[in-house]
Amino acid sequence: MQTFHLTATGYNINYLPQYIAQRHAFFAKQNLNVVTTIPTPWDGVLDALADGSAHMALGGIWVPSMYRNRVPHDYTVFAQIANRCPLALLRRTDRAHKFDLKKDVVGKTVLMKSIGGASVGLWFKMLLRENGVDPRDVDFVQDLDGKMLGTLFEGGMGDFLVTDYLSARALVEGNPNLSIAMEMVTQGEVPWSVYYRETATITPEILDMQKRFCLGLCEAIKWVLARDASEFRDELAELFPKVPVEVAIDVVNSFRKNGMWKSPVIPREAFDRWQKGLRDARFVPEPLQYNSIVDDGPAKAAENESIAL
Repeated sequence: MQTFHLTATGYNINYLPQYIAQRHAFFAKQNLNVVTTIPTPWDGVLDALADGSAHMALGGIWVPSMYRNRVPHDYTVFAQIANRCPLALLRRTDRAHKFDLKKDVVGKTVLMKSIGGASVGLWFKMLLRENGVDPRDVDFVQDLDGKMLGTLFEGGMGDFLVTDYLSARALVEGNPNLSIAMEMVTQGEVPWSVYYRETATITPEILDMQKRFCLGLCEAIKWVLARDASEFRDELAELFPKVPVEVAIDVVNSFRKNGMWKSPVIPREAFDRWQKGLRDARFVPEPLQYNSIVDDGPAKAAENESIAL
């Protein structure tokens, strides 16, 4: 059994197929013993890549994108786990009122969790621009932990809250005065969570390990999509013990329905969309070309092999 050290920026329900692959020995079938560490703060994943203690990092593609051509060691992205944004927008307004992003947030204050990085703000401001709303016409409270902002939102701060969907559902379950205005998983594809490594350290052995890792992911994605989340409620209860299991079931079923998990191969159109958002946020001077930062060879090989099985 070959040990595959993975360093991840967090522990999230949108990583579910990876956890299933671990629990159901789909990685073990590929002769991989996947060992995951989650550093605090999250940017310790870059240190783990630099010192060789991790074979791969898991996190937002905005990180390797913003470092591209700005530091001596570029990063190459190999695959994705989350094919859509796993966030939600919470509101306090009357549930009977049909939410309109183009009108309802202008002139309002939106709380956005940021402790885990920049992705929440990057996404929501991109979504505003895509819908014809200038982010400068909205006030934001950022740079605070999601749990802290959730407590403050319930206490009266701000008009809207952007947080992860699982936390949003838990807040709504416990507070009848809150409702979900928008599930971001319904707002189109984007390579939200990806696997990457320092480009200069890639070897044939690493490429082979990445392919086998993606084979495990492919099998896990098939497994998750083949059954209603209620059929593995006990596993969800073990994986996410801090939220009611029915909430976890509903979130997973929404993700299953709306294309959160499709393939480890990063779609080019979704990549281009996110790169435009990063350019507009000044994270990159111009959108990166797919082939300049993504090597989808291992993921494509795994997908083709998985289809043939």
